[in-house]
Amino acid sequence: MIKLSDNIVKYISSLYGDNIAKKYFEFVSTEPSTYIRLKKSNLPDEFLINRLSKYGIQLEKVNELPNAYKIISGVEIIGKTLESIIGKYYVQSKSSMVPPLILSPNENDIVLDLCSAPGSKTTEIADLMNNKGTIISNEPNLDRIKMLIHNIDKMSLINIGVIQFRGEWLNRIYHNYFDKILVDAPCSALGVVQKKGEVSNWWSTERVENLTKMQLMILTSAIKMAKIGGEIVYSTCTLTPEENELVLNHVLNKYPLEVMDIELPIKSEEAFTSYKGEKLNPALTKARRILPWEVDSDGFFIIKMKKIGEVESSKPMELKESNLKLLNHKNKLITSAVENLSETFGIRKDIWQEFNYLLKSDDIFFTDKNWNDANPGLFTRIGTRLGLFDKHGKTHLHSFAAQFLADEITKNIFQLSDENQLKDYMNGGIVKTKSCLPGQQVVKFEDIILGTGVLVQNGLKSQFPKSKRTNEIKLSV
Repeated sequence: MIKLSDNIVKYISSLYGDNIAKKYFEFVSTEPSTYIRLKKSNLPDEFLINRLSKYGIQLEKVNELPNAYKIISGVEIIGKTLESIIGKYYVQSKSSMVPPLILSPNENDIVLDLCSAPGSKTTEIADLMNNKGTIISNEPNLDRIKMLIHNIDKMSLINIGVIQFRGEWLNRIYHNYFDKILVDAPCSALGVVQKKGEVSNWWSTERVENLTKMQLMILTSAIKMAKIGGEIVYSTCTLTPEENELVLNHVLNKYPLEVMDIELPIKSEEAFTSYKGEKLNPALTKARRILPWEVDSDGFFIIKMKKIGEVESSKPMELKESNLKLLNHKNKLITSAVENLSETFGIRKDIWQEFNYLLKSDDIFFTDKNWNDANPGLFTRIGTRLGLFDKHGKTHLHSFAAQFLADEITKNIFQLSDENQLKDYMNGGIVKTKSCLPGQQVVKFEDIILGTGVLVQNGLKSQFPKSKRTNEIKLSV
């Protein structure tokens, strides 16, 4: 049971009154519910649901949200299934799924997720855009970027460029640029105490005050980066007016913004229009607060705004020139690489027109053909790995690309025959097999493409990505 600090008890009681505070205290002391978001697929949801049922995992549809399910049983293994490891679904709170839906991006939008790690909302945005178009996913912290990239790769997403930058300074590079921006701001997390009890150890009004300064700078930066007519969704997973209504009150009174009407798919309340005797901007009635005990999930605050006028730009940052360039399929090196892959794995040749490419040393990355940015050298990663050139100039397919192109691969497929072989492969080992011609293979278990491997003298050497390797995989019965 989570013991709330005196700081939180006193704050919640003074803010909401004893009756609501009691509901909050009772809720955070219960076991949190677990939800998953299924990745978009050509197969119906029932196909994956039936697979998970073989593990003893029982799901209940969340009717208000697309592709969302509550875990009724099997929570302890939901992150260890084969289907989880290769990104057939993403464990994500119900409330967390709402801000991307309110942002409502499409594949023709240029989209920024300004505070993106660990990637729950970035990967949802990419799914909503059908893995096409341009998403820029920003995260200032290097360790959190690693988790972000891990989740992007896990979900086989190629329309995301990852950038490491201070969000409050990013407007020095981008001005009047983005169609849609999500600002899921760092916050004091009072909406997620139920599953993150450590919040109780550090929460204080002083910490909140420091966070509001950062939130205001980040949101101001987003306003400068949005096009005129562009849309911004600001969200937090906290319940404090200081980090929500007061931050919004400041920007609404200062910048040319129109608060948009939104209808949340789950239960929510109107935001405050006055606080501690101060009347706030009346447009805040259109903002919504999700109270955690009302939805059996996280507490959230969400508002959507449209930029309706010019905003003074910050001093532009001078950028170093980079030799990195996005290339199309007609580039000679790219043409040679993809023709090699088509010949080896029976991939139709016209599919390569659907992508742009990036060369980094011997590595080839690929992204959607409509992903675009004038400064590719700024990015930690664009798209995902397609493959690499060996010392003889031959192209080797990367496991991430094999998963993405699974439906296109028609030959040189190595079928794992049993669970022992599967575990050897996913642990990065050698799968014992009868001798056969050496070369790269795409590896399959049952009906799922897992990645690639290389036939050597004593078997198939796994090329399953190190970031996904596991000894804890659970298999259906």
